[in-house]
Amino acid sequence: MGKIIDTHVHIGNMIDFVMTEEMVLYSMERYSIDFSLISNIEAAEFDHFGRPVPKNLQKSQSELLNQTLSVARRHPDKLGVLVWLKISSEQPNDEFEDILKNNLDIIYGFKLHPFHSRVAPDNKRLEPYYTLASKYSLPVVSHTGGCEEAMSVHLYNAAKAHPNINFVMVHMDLGTDNKQALSYLGLLPNLYGDTTWVPVCTTSEAIKRYGSSKIVFGSDNPIDGRDTYLHNKTGDRSLYQEYFNEFKKSVTQDDYDNIMYKNAQKIFGIKLLT
Repeated sequence: MGKIIDTHVHIGNMIDFVMTEEMVLYSMERYSIDFSLISNIEAAEFDHFGRPVPKNLQKSQSELLNQTLSVARRHPDKLGVLVWLKISSEQPNDEFEDILKNNLDIIYGFKLHPFHSRVAPDNKRLEPYYTLASKYSLPVVSHTGGCEEAMSVHLYNAAKAHPNINFVMVHMDLGTDNKQALSYLGLLPNLYGDTTWVPVCTTSEAIKRYGSSKIVFGSDNPIDGRDTYLHNKTGDRSLYQEYFNEFKKSVTQDDYDNIMYKNAQKIFGIKLLT
């Protein structure tokens, strides 16, 4: 199948999601995924309806980071960490920065989820986090789509204001035709998209407009269970089977390799597959 880095993978038990270390490792082995970047869904601060997650179910940002690091440390040749930031309820402190700087060998970036935090990426609350991202050369990935705070325009604004940080628009405005997010890709050199629930036609259009350097592969694995790469929860064929098969046949090998792993290596500094 060729090398694949999945830049958008989860662990954790929160809201109605149950995504375990075992599920991630099984799926990687079963579907030939070489490396995955994991973030911890237990950092979600609001549920699907914008209601705060009860405080008794919350853990601190530092505790969750340590929890995620412990999983990745068991499999450093397969897993890296994206630090899911609790941007609504916390600010970075000395403890958080100490954990961060002592684990930069396995931390590859920050993860924002404006839908589950209800804070936009261009909100001033994030400036201390962007200072750390710049200081430690960490890219920032962000969910886009689903509510005003999560629309791609806000990540575009953040990327424009911080040209020395690379930003990735996860989903490229989930639930839309992706056209607005697609247009932003051509405006800034430090703004990228990913393939998570993004139709192959959108990725193909991005390649047509900008070349194959602006998109990374991501999946939300294992959001639909251990076989997310094969089928969704209703048993229908997964979108990612199209990426693994039809899409591969429709583009050049260089373009396919860029989308599926080389862009991720460059953006996140992943050296394990070189």
